Order: sequence, then structure tokens, then C-alpha cells
Amino acid sequence: MIHSLAAAMSAQLQNTSSLSTVGTWNFQDVRNSSPVRTTGPLAVSPWDIALCVTGTLISCENAIVIAILFYTPTLRAPMFILIGSLAFADLLAGLGLILNFIFIYMVNTEFVTLISVGLLIAAFSASVLNILAITVDRYLSLYNALTYHTERTVTFTYVMVVLIWLVCIGLGLLPVLGWNCLGDESSCSICRPVTKNHAVVLAVTFLLVFALMMQLYLQICKIAFRHAQQIAVQHQFMAISTTKGVSTLSVILCTFAMCWMPFAMYSIVADSSYPMIYTYATVLPATCNSVINPIIYAYRNPDIQKSLWLACCGCVPSNFSLRARTSSDV
Repeated sequence: MIHSLAAAMSAQLQNTSSLSTVGTWNFQDVRNSSPVRTTGPLAVSPWDIALCVTGTLISCENAIVIAILFYTPTLRAPMFILIGSLAFADLLAGLGLILNFIFIYMVNTEFVTLISVGLLIAAFSASVLNILAITVDRYLSLYNALTYHTERTVTFTYVMVVLIWLVCIGLGLLPVLGWNCLGDESSCSICRPVTKNHAVVLAVTFLLVFALMMQLYLQICKIAFRHAQQIAVQHQFMAISTTKGVSTLSVILCTFAMCWMPFAMYSIVADSSYPMIYTYATVLPATCNSVINPIIYAYRNPDIQKSLWLACCGCVPSNFSLRARTSSDV
């Protein structure tokens, strides 16, 4: 997705440096044109360095989450299955950003570009859909609180995860199977070699996913308030617990929207003739969502916190309180 942007940016930087001994970088006239192979080494773009560093951070964070879930037999509930699937998707996204950086400056070929783009599309699509699946799981844990902890829920969760990955693998294979703009540069989107139509479909799908998440979280808030009213002993306790839950949901939705909304909207309105710096400026926040996901969905979980303490220190702090999660937790 980002492969050609860096190559064109690097070519522009090299041409600029040849005109001036100072070697300043001019982003104003840069366009998403096709990569130009040069005889000398490509100048490294600071945007690519930022994306590579982000990918490294994403990989480290999510690798820890996957290791904790894999080596802790007690973490096999549907919630942890979805968290593991999300962590694996973000891990692939982080590795894709690192490989993309390597491919740009070492193996800049059309086939490698298609493979890199396919991996990034599949990984980030899986990340977004797994977040939606976690939202659905939270809704079902409240709506069907009495029957949630059953074998049927586990089966439904596995089926949902398999469907998510089949859809995302299919989306990732589209550029490799011919849905790309390598033969027609005028049809390119802001992320060559993805076509404009392909980018618009992905962006509109994201907007639909976000709208569904908002609706589900609204229902979760309503159910949580109703449950709190039923189980609260004191009015003050009810106000504190429900306010905290609503605040958490607001942070989750706002973070998701702030990371992905700029890139989704820009993908719809822009094309390959727009300056690349705008594309980089919207891609970077989107990738940062995979940095934040482990913090929101994994490291805040008390069961994962306990496993992390045991793995790192071999003990649990005396002031650590492990409260069993209930269906009313949001």
C-alpha cells in the first residue's frame, strides 16, 4: 500500500539533492507517480523511517500479547480468542511495514510491490474487522448474559474468526490477481498499485464498520445502564460504575475514528495526482491504531496483566486485585 509512495518520494529527494549541495527536501511538487528506478542508492524518506519504527513497535507489542495467550491455558474464553486474532492481525501489519521498508530500498520490483500491498491490505483489514468482532462479542455478553458462557459461543467465535480471515485474505489477493493499476497509471489511487475503485470500496467498508460499531456500543451502554440499575445497592455506586464504562467506550470509539477516519475519507476524495505528503500524513495515524490496540484490548485486561506479571517477575504484586470479568463489564 505504501511501497510506491516511498520510491517516488525517494526519487524526488535524490533529484532535489543533485540540484543543491545543501540537500534540502521539497515536498510541494511530489506526486504519486510510478516508482523510478535510479542507478544510485535511493535516499531514505523520513516518512518511511517513521512507518518502519511504527511497524517495529506494533510487532513487539502484539508478539507479547500472542505469547501470553499461547502459554496461558486459562485464557481460552471467546474474548481472548478474539484478542489473539486481533493481535495476530496487528503483528502481521507491523511485520508488513518492516518488510515494506526493506523491499523499497532493496527489492523494488512490481511482484514484490503487489505482495507487500496484499499483505498490508489483508492485515489492516483483519485488524479492523477483529475490532468489530470484539464489539459484537461485548454486545452478546450483555444481551445474552445467561447463555454467553457456553460451548455454542466458543463455536460461534471460531466461525467468526475464520470468516474474518477468509474475507481479508481475499481482499489481500485482489491486487495480485489483477485488480491493480500497474497497466493504467491513471486509475491509481493514493496508494499505488491499488486502484481508485479498490480504495473507495475499502474506505466505504470501513465507514460502514464504524457506523455498526457506534450502533453496537450505543446498545451496550443502554444494557449496561439497565444492568447497573438492577444490581446496584447504592445510587452512587451505579453512577460511578456506569460513568466509567461509558467513558471507556468513548475513548475506544474516538481513538478508532481519529486513527482511521482521515485515511478513509482521503482515499475517497483523492487520487494519484495528489501530493504524497498528504497520503503519508493520513497513513501514519492509521498504522498507529495497531500500536494502541494492544493497550486498549489486551493490557487493560486483569487476566492478561496477571499473566504478564507472572511471566516477567514470577509473582503478582500484593496490591494487585484480580476481579473476575462479568457480563456487565464494558
